[in-house]
Amino acid sequence: MEHKDKQHAFQLGVSIFIVLAFLTAPEFLLAVNFPSVPLLVLIALAKAALIGYYYMHIYRLKQAEEGEDRASYAYKTGTARLGLWLFLLSDSFVFGGLLVTRFSLLAMNRPELNQALGLAVTSVLLISSFFMNRAETAMQHGDRKNFLSGTLVTIVLGVAFLLGVVGVEWRTAPFGPGDGAQGAVFYMMTGMHAFHVLTGVLFLLVIFRNGLRNRYTVEKHWAVEAAAVYWHFVDVVWVFFYPALYLIGSVL
Repeated sequence: MEHKDKQHAFQLGVSIFIVLAFLTAPEFLLAVNFPSVPLLVLIALAKAALIGYYYMHIYRLKQAEEGEDRASYAYKTGTARLGLWLFLLSDSFVFGGLLVTRFSLLAMNRPELNQALGLAVTSVLLISSFFMNRAETAMQHGDRKNFLSGTLVTIVLGVAFLLGVVGVEWRTAPFGPGDGAQGAVFYMMTGMHAFHVLTGVLFLLVIFRNGLRNRYTVEKHWAVEAAAVYWHFVDVVWVFFYPALYLIGSVL
């Protein structure tokens, strides 16, 4: 499902972001006014599916490179893509284990957190995925200017997310890491996710620097795709962590 026309590809990215925004707003309102765990789970699954298919391009795993020279860049990119997805799959078990731990220890209760702040940092991360998709799309079409600007905005938003979670939420939460199950669950989940966001920011800084040095072309930009897929994966993880920590259950 590749899009040859740059403008159409940009418009698709905008359309997906609008849908994600329209899903996030009712998700918050639903949790505040009419808690329904099944609906919250369905919304999270829908958002993850949209990001995974359109932003992470999971369909590219089906693009066979039959007849390709094993020494070619296209063949190497295909095998590297498979390796990246296998890594993300293994990493997802870590985050899945954290989610299971959250519900095992807290059941249908949740930590006392600032829901407005949770919505704000979630919005920041979703917006960052939009700009990362725009940056990758620009590079696919040889648009170096939009690639650099999109990557830079993504980096800034990633840092803003870290400041919101680690700099604000960690400081204002009415409990500490050692305060029972809620402290252990909250700091472990957000800490592990924040570490991945930080590594993602570092990854983006590398491709931004290389972009300034004009090291990527339309034909050869696997590093950009890899950084984008990793960044969207971090977003998908938060799509599930956000309702699990901020929306589902009664406040302890």
